[in-house]
Amino acid sequence: MSLMSDSSQPEFAVIGGTGLNQLAEFELLEERRIETPYGAPSAALKIGRFNGRGLVFLARHGDGHHIPPHAINYRANIHALREAGVRQVLAVAAVGGIRRDMRPGVIAFPDQLIDYTWGRAHSFHDGSGSGVEHIEFGQPYSEMLRHECIRVAAQAGLEAVEEGVYGATQGPRLETEAEIRRMQRDGVDLVGMTGMPETALAREAGLEYACCAVVVNWAAGLADGGIHDQIEESLAEGMGRVHRLLQALLPAQ
Repeated sequence: MSLMSDSSQPEFAVIGGTGLNQLAEFELLEERRIETPYGAPSAALKIGRFNGRGLVFLARHGDGHHIPPHAINYRANIHALREAGVRQVLAVAAVGGIRRDMRPGVIAFPDQLIDYTWGRAHSFHDGSGSGVEHIEFGQPYSEMLRHECIRVAAQAGLEAVEEGVYGATQGPRLETEAEIRRMQRDGVDLVGMTGMPETALAREAGLEYACCAVVVNWAAGLADGGIHDQIEESLAEGMGRVHRLLQALLPAQ
């Protein structure tokens, strides 16, 4: 699978979430601010090179991590990436683990999701003249890109969970123990706040989109101790694995 064209117009993008507001060893060549019909994206698109390969980076929560999950302009973010020529997106997200193998520190590549969010602008087809389109969403993530991530993670010796159900909650608060028990009954394996509508918008935009979920804590009621303490301990470990994954996905030229 080719992850990009020439470095002057990279087709591969990383959306960075909590813990990945900037990308180590990224050579910035240009900051591109793109106005969209939906307003401004979370931040300027950072266009440059990683391992000598062309890459676009977008900080989902804005520079300095100041935009909460429910207030992110997901439509502007995805529209801007497509306008910049991006065709493939790896979305990095910090999540809580529910299933027993989704322990803090591991990375996972979910293959399914359940949307518990509400009130977010969740489609480009909103009745404002863009027409009506019902996208296929039975398999919400790009199987091509997801399997490529799984393949290179194994080659790099990374501990990664190859499937799972991502539950997208509204935030910015964390979930109650009762909500996590409900999600367990629903079959959810990991919980985050930014998976929707980002995933569906990427499908509407025709982008190959996969999620790299970084487990930074056990979900509420599943472990002793404070959740925020778990997050601090696991975030650096998990993001280190993301960096190694990107090095394997985008080998040096």
